[in-house]
Amino acid sequence: MSAAIAFDDRKAHPMSTKRTQRAAVIGGVAAAAVAVLATSPAHAETEVAEPDSFTSAFTVMATPDQVVDGDGNAAPGQEGAMGQYNFRINSDLEIICYDITLTGVSGDYQSAAKTATHLHEAVAGESGPPRISFPNPEPIGDAPRTSSGCLQGPFTTGVTNDEDVDTGDGFSLAQIEANPAGFTGDSHTVDFVPGVVRGQLEQVPVGGVSTGGGGASSESGVPVAAGAAGVATVGVLGALGFMLTRRLRGSIG
Repeated sequence: MSAAIAFDDRKAHPMSTKRTQRAAVIGGVAAAAVAVLATSPAHAETEVAEPDSFTSAFTVMATPDQVVDGDGNAAPGQEGAMGQYNFRINSDLEIICYDITLTGVSGDYQSAAKTATHLHEAVAGESGPPRISFPNPEPIGDAPRTSSGCLQGPFTTGVTNDEDVDTGDGFSLAQIEANPAGFTGDSHTVDFVPGVVRGQLEQVPVGGVSTGGGGASSESGVPVAAGAAGVATVGVLGALGFMLTRRLRGSIG
């Protein structure tokens, strides 16, 4: 009986029925949209403007001889190639600014990640997952390739682990500041898929003041790692390269 009454009511009030149907359709669409948003993955890193300040800075002197494959075996990259990766971090805002230059690199890029230029969590001589994927330096060819900008997390790489989770998921820039030697910068090409060049992060001053990282500060303000002249030399060269790169980019505009 109640079903018949309901049916008769719909026929007796056609405008009310149309409004009810329209509301039901709109409500259904809204519910579907909410469901899609709820199941969508966290957004990828965002290109942002350079922040007013940084909490740390790092440089990478990447060379072919430091490249290893996925098993940690030596897999030298392109002979004569070199990479300079300069990073400035504001870990409070989860922003990393990058200035990357590759020289002596030929051929196109290739990687399972969404780009072929990465920051991996890996100590020297070992492989590790990518945590940040940077735009590839350009142009592709025999001339120097450059890339610069700033990214704000959360970060994604396009590579997933055994649990089908992106290797950038949950990564924080504070992890780099806590252990820079546990991270490496590299790029991958079609001819050198394990890596065309690679190098470990070295901490450099921010504004001429050492930012720590386990090293002492010299009179020039360049951090000198204790007990290793070779590492100290790399730190000095990295700091000089970092400052020169910034000045050159500033003069270009």
